[in-house]
Amino acid sequence: MKSLILKDFYNISHNAKSILIILLVFAVVFLPSSGIQNYIFICAILCSMMIITTFSFDEQSNWPLYAMIMPVSKKDIIAGKYMVLFSFSFIGVLFGIVAGAIGSIIAGNYFQAADAAPAIPLPLLALIALSCSTVFGSISIPLVIRFGAEKGRILVLASFLIPAGLCYIAYHALIFFGLNLTENLKTILLYCSPVPAAIWNYIMYKISCAIFVGQDLQ
Repeated sequence: MKSLILKDFYNISHNAKSILIILLVFAVVFLPSSGIQNYIFICAILCSMMIITTFSFDEQSNWPLYAMIMPVSKKDIIAGKYMVLFSFSFIGVLFGIVAGAIGSIIAGNYFQAADAAPAIPLPLLALIALSCSTVFGSISIPLVIRFGAEKGRILVLASFLIPAGLCYIAYHALIFFGLNLTENLKTILLYCSPVPAAIWNYIMYKISCAIFVGQDLQ
């Protein structure tokens, strides 16, 4: 399992410079107006989407076919992808915190910041960003396995629309049934966000395994 993870990190390292440039450009664009909160989310989600690039490298090198002669199962390969996804998201959150903090200090000296968003403790913000980015990334994995890396990139929009739509429906369902979303309740729900995120990732993992196991790699 460790080798599967290291393989993807080694492959993605060739794109590390371009990814870093993109994140820094986004820092210049978003930090002065949106602040560190939105920037952490942007970094986490962009880094989670790198999981699709690892599939592109695998397809180009015929890795899945080669992997079948090694002592790993198809389920091991999928599990490795989800661990890599979590690692990418974690790195994105960490980079967003560090670069965002530094950039916010610099931007504060030269720009008039927009109205600040409601203050959220940084640990909670990091937790939410990590949960959201893994949810988005986890949907892209079965799409890429089923349709291939190139078509999967086109369908990646679904990775955002599906969970966003479900959250929208859940939010209005709570209001419909008369549940008063107080600030304390919202905070509790935010702290609990890793739980539904973990359940969602597990479901996506099982779906990905079912698709990949059923594929003929010949």
